[in-house]
Amino acid sequence: MNKRDLPWRKSKDPYFIWLSEIILQQTRIAQGTSYYEKFTNEYHDIFALAKADEKQVLNLWQGLGYYSRARNLLSTAQYIANQLQGKFPDEYKELLKLKGIGDYTASAIASIAFDKPHATVDGNVYRVLSRYFGLSTPINDSKGPKEFKALAQQLLDLDDPGSHNQALMEFGALVCTPKNPKCRSCVFNHSCNALQNGTVAVLPVKLKKIKIKNRFLHFFVLNSNDTSTIIRQRKNQDIWKHLYEFPLYETENLLMDYPDVEPLITKEFDLKDSYTLKRYNIKPIIHKLTHQTLFASFWIIQTKEILENTINWNDLHAYALPVLLQNFVDKYQN
Repeated sequence: MNKRDLPWRKSKDPYFIWLSEIILQQTRIAQGTSYYEKFTNEYHDIFALAKADEKQVLNLWQGLGYYSRARNLLSTAQYIANQLQGKFPDEYKELLKLKGIGDYTASAIASIAFDKPHATVDGNVYRVLSRYFGLSTPINDSKGPKEFKALAQQLLDLDDPGSHNQALMEFGALVCTPKNPKCRSCVFNHSCNALQNGTVAVLPVKLKKIKIKNRFLHFFVLNSNDTSTIIRQRKNQDIWKHLYEFPLYETENLLMDYPDVEPLITKEFDLKDSYTLKRYNIKPIIHKLTHQTLFASFWIIQTKEILENTINWNDLHAYALPVLLQNFVDKYQN
């Protein structure tokens, strides 16, 4: 069989399959592989992961984004270890009840780990099926997922569903690629509807994305003479939940200058002595998320005061920061 040598394919243990699938949601294999290896080295089984605290998991996850995946990962590990005695459910419907697991992940675990007849439909499968059969149903509307799932289920090899699912996804990743697919050498080039009709480049059909929201973030970076600073954990239902950040003030537009910032600084830190205020970046740092574009400004507050609830700058590495802030810290400290 022609397939890539990926570490999670060396075992049918549902723990490793589940871990890889959660990491690879919204993540390319090239990036996800190193995270998979870090997690399996740190947490060799479901019990080890269940014993970790959220701070450790988020710190290890740092850089992958979509941090709700990491929180759900820990919650599910704790449930399986403590409530199910470490035994993964082997039925699709039971897998769906676990946090962070939807149709695709439940189908992948059920078929690959337990040889259950459930077809997996990811971006690669959508592309292969839409091109081969000439399907123009949008893959991200209400009808698309059901239609493609039913077709994939109809085509599934019931004798070896796990290998069938992986082969179809692999075919989409290596041959029927989004751009420059290998149509000339493809074994299906004589029967592919899209190739025969010149529609390879327009399939699969995907509806336009939702409007991107712009957000303007101003981070207040305290720098005390005792080499300490202040960070806080995000609690609200928003991006970066449970990660740490410098005190933040968000505005509705980009404009914010020293006269606007200084009253906020005094109120935020209750500074009694004099301090200096400096804008770290003249132009906002642009950080793009799936449905949001962040414009970040960092304001450095230098003070001689010794404040409460501070941490040493050298201890920041122990806290899970969003990539945007981690990049700032790396540059600021060097």
